Amino acid sequence: MPRLFVDAPLASNAEVSLDHKQANYLQNVLRLRRGDAVLLFNGREGEWRGILLETGKRSVVVRAETRLRPQPQPGNLHLLFAPLKHARLDYVVQKAVEMGASHLQPVMTRHTQVARVNLDRMHANAIEAAEQCGILHVPTVGTVIGLEAACSDTGRLLIFCDESADVADPVAALETARLQPKPVSVLIGPEGGFAEDERTLLAGRPNVLCLALGPRILRADTAAVAALTLVQAVLGDWRGAQ
Repeated sequence: MPRLFVDAPLASNAEVSLDHKQANYLQNVLRLRRGDAVLLFNGREGEWRGILLETGKRSVVVRAETRLRPQPQPGNLHLLFAPLKHARLDYVVQKAVEMGASHLQPVMTRHTQVARVNLDRMHANAIEAAEQCGILHVPTVGTVIGLEAACSDTGRLLIFCDESADVADPVAALETARLQPKPVSVLIGPEGGFAEDERTLLAGRPNVLCLALGPRILRADTAAVAALTLVQAVLGDWRGAQ
């Protein structure tokens, strides 16, 4: 059954007009017609089974009928990352959504190779990933900030992933963070790594845990997936997914 994110209230018998892209997808790609079923979610009111009421060249209207899943409490896992180019940035966004990130935050560093970030494209990719993976929460996307601003929130544990970190066992290092639980942010650097003064800045912050991601140097997009996997397994919602 097709699954669509809509920016509209969802309740029993609520009627939702789909945008042009969604209407084209349902009518011209999937060949759905009046009376066919779709799934709807808006990140606030759970997942609903809906029925196509009206299909035409100009509009498609869906009526929400039955709520299939309630809206869960949102997670609190932030991914902070140096922006990458096009397809690799798309990959990071998609995998971060699948891994349960609740906020995506581009961070400009000394060696970041991208000057501009298309935030609308990031948001669209996040929605598409949530649609495809059955996720009911679409992460927020932050405007681009600098590294100093990224590490200024002392109310969060900032896990700083750095290939030069002297950490033999990343799982054991994360286990120590369970003694003083805080919401978690994961910071991934650019392809060229962090500059020495950036490492010094991060090492001097009280809320930062420096972490190596194993014995091999990973590409930035791979590092994001590896780091989120470790965090979810040790500190996150994977622990309660038995």
